[in-house]
Amino acid sequence: MKLLHTLSLAVLLPLSYGVQAQGTPVPATDDSKMETTDMTIEELADVAAMEGKKTGSMFEFGLRPTYSWVAGDVDATGGYGLGIHARKAFDHIFSVRLDGLYAATSGDNESGRRGNRRFESRWTSGTVFAVATLNNLKYEGGQRNTNIYLMGGAGGNTFKVASQKANADNFAEDEPLDNERNDILDREFGAHWAAGAGVAFRISSRFNVGLEYQALIPLGKRADLIDGYKASNFRDVQNAASLSLNFNIGNAATQMEPRYWENPFNGVKKDLVDMDGKVNAATNDADGDGVVDAIDQEANTPMGAPVDTKGRLLDSDGDGVADYKDLEPFFPPRAGETVDANGVVTNRIDKPITEDRIQEMIDASISKIKADLGPTSTTVVTNRGEMYLPIIYFPLNQATVKYADYGTLSSVARVMKGNPDMRLIVRGYTDKVGSDSYNRELSYRRASNVISHLVNQHGISRDRLILQYRGEDENLVPQDRSVVNRRVEFLSAEAGAREDGAPAGSSNRRGY
Repeated sequence: MKLLHTLSLAVLLPLSYGVQAQGTPVPATDDSKMETTDMTIEELADVAAMEGKKTGSMFEFGLRPTYSWVAGDVDATGGYGLGIHARKAFDHIFSVRLDGLYAATSGDNESGRRGNRRFESRWTSGTVFAVATLNNLKYEGGQRNTNIYLMGGAGGNTFKVASQKANADNFAEDEPLDNERNDILDREFGAHWAAGAGVAFRISSRFNVGLEYQALIPLGKRADLIDGYKASNFRDVQNAASLSLNFNIGNAATQMEPRYWENPFNGVKKDLVDMDGKVNAATNDADGDGVVDAIDQEANTPMGAPVDTKGRLLDSDGDGVADYKDLEPFFPPRAGETVDANGVVTNRIDKPITEDRIQEMIDASISKIKADLGPTSTTVVTNRGEMYLPIIYFPLNQATVKYADYGTLSSVARVMKGNPDMRLIVRGYTDKVGSDSYNRELSYRRASNVISHLVNQHGISRDRLILQYRGEDENLVPQDRSVVNRRVEFLSAEAGAREDGAPAGSSNRRGY
């Protein structure tokens, strides 16, 4: 019965005092919300970095106005007391606490019959507690605002009891203890076990308030005499329910708050932010040219300007004008020629190109394409030698001229400009996948787009280019999806060569 009485009072009294102290009941809260923070992970890392420079943590000093009662053989009427403590954290979970308590307690059976007993006791004790924080193993949040803890320990105590038992006449309810009928139990030193629990709420970096309960269980021959009456083999229990006012003591410049107020994962968060910063530094591309700053030799190139693998502006023709500003990016000036700010030759030195020079240029261009494209580079020469310029290849089901082919087409244009009487057949092809009607229309669009590029980008007269298309006919290799078959060829135009008319229409089926 003593144990049941103690546990019930331990639960109800702190709750009732919490309500009285605040005026109205506190609504239920979500503990996860109570522990969250609006700080970003970077800000949390800054806090962790700042705290990491401190060499230790403060200790907590507390004052505890206390409601006390004894769970024993005489009904407790309650009392008052005062506690003090000093708490020092070893880490984020465990700490040690030195505790002192003074409690004045009384009791009265109030039975109104013979044998009625009443008492007044004065308890003084010192206890060493080991304290364990229960709510600090969470990754979320930064600064903890709530500390829930359990504690257990042992210590020494003295207590003095004045008790009185009614004899022939019962004593009135408010009758003072009569010295002649008192049983005085003087102070003696004894040992005790102690256990407790509490919750504290952080107000600032220097102050927190809490609610706490302690049970102190005496040992030895006086264990059942706190109420002055030994009526059973079970010991009495000194109980204390307190409002705790706690102050963090220490140098804020060199010491952080007690560690049970700090998220133990702040160091991990800082490491993650440091790693994220290193990754950002290693992959940052300030000018957006696709080359990270760590290897970018020109880290401020204009947006969209083509660059090489080291982030340098491309100058394909080597005329000193970057490609993104060069109106003729693939026309290197000859010896004696100069270019303006737009990369255009201002004193062009033109002279007829000999047949040998043409063949030399063709061979050089074909060799370059073979080197660039590897096994997909193909050159076909007929018996009459009518096809002599490189082939333009296309991706699956596409007719758009690739940027990679601009240089090849500029070489074709330059040959034609050097030979004003030259006319070329521009003939489109596809592979064998897809319908015949769609593939004829696709081969037409491929040839048409190549002609449009030569006319619009290089100023070649349209009547010098003869558009022809063959669809999936005349494949160079038997594979259905070979890139070699998806091509546009250039052939020398003989007298009387005619342009093919546009296809009558195309189906909606997919072609290649």
